Amino acid sequence: MTRVKLLLSVYESGAMRMRVKLPVIAALLAVGISYVAYPYITLYRVGCAIRGADTKTLEALVDWPSVREGIKEDICDLVVDDPGAKSESELPPFGASFMRGIASSAVDQAVTPQALLAATSTLPAKPPEGPVGADVHVNWAFFDGPTDFMVSLKAAGQEEPIKLQMTLRHGAWRIDRVWLPAALLGGPNART
Repeated sequence: MTRVKLLLSVYESGAMRMRVKLPVIAALLAVGISYVAYPYITLYRVGCAIRGADTKTLEALVDWPSVREGIKEDICDLVVDDPGAKSESELPPFGASFMRGIASSAVDQAVTPQALLAATSTLPAKPPEGPVGADVHVNWAFFDGPTDFMVSLKAAGQEEPIKLQMTLRHGAWRIDRVWLPAALLGGPNART
């Protein structure tokens, strides 16, 4: 009789532990799945905001000052600091500074939610190849760290991808860096 009570006692304590562990495991699993899915949901929301011309959502999901600063750095690196572009007509330090100022002003005016929506509203409703919405698609997207998420976008007619970096801050993923192809930054037919 004591053995039966002992076996029942062991069984009940194991069942009790399992009842406690199951909700904890389920909660941890839900948090993990949410964490992994959240940047993809943010990308989806950005796409919906662009298609729906929703500037408020774009302002919330993109750190525009940080994106502008990154693009300014890229333009200056391409135009002013490019060692392959140096020639007899190399800019003196004052000219380089002046060029940076011009690039900075142009980027401040051109890289806004309103300008992005205006640029995307002039795109054809249906790209030359493929179904509607195929003009930009995700090449790859992955975590680059616990709070960094990288995305490569392929735009129709562009050989180089557009790369985005999203950062998790204060519980929300936001785009805080964009690397545009050189053709969009400073090529002869640049459309920044």
